[in-house]
Amino acid sequence: MKIQGQAKKICIYIGDSDSWHGKALHNAIAERARKEGMAGVTILRGIQGFGANSRIHTSSILRLSEDLPVVVEIIDTAERVELFLPLLDEMVTEGLITVQDCEVFKYVHSPKEPDK
Repeated sequence: MKIQGQAKKICIYIGDSDSWHGKALHNAIAERARKEGMAGVTILRGIQGFGANSRIHTSSILRLSEDLPVVVEIIDTAERVELFLPLLDEMVTEGLITVQDCEVFKYVHSPKEPDK
């Protein structure tokens, strides 16, 4: 797969304790993105954040550290992103999804290796 030039970036802001069909939501999103042939996914765990209800989630307060903020980022062509958004709409029942224009300067990968 080659991506260069104009693309779209999806950012999904959710909590670490969010789930989808019995598994962590961020893992379920990554698995679905892989299944759908998206170029790649990065999952980032935050150390502090709050959302619509203004409840602080932080790693510094032990009792709140169970639901740290998580950001899932996906970058791909505009066409592939548009096809993936309805799947995310179904999976993410609480959180924030943003889509931004971006430009891919370089996307390089080695030939496909078997999963280990």
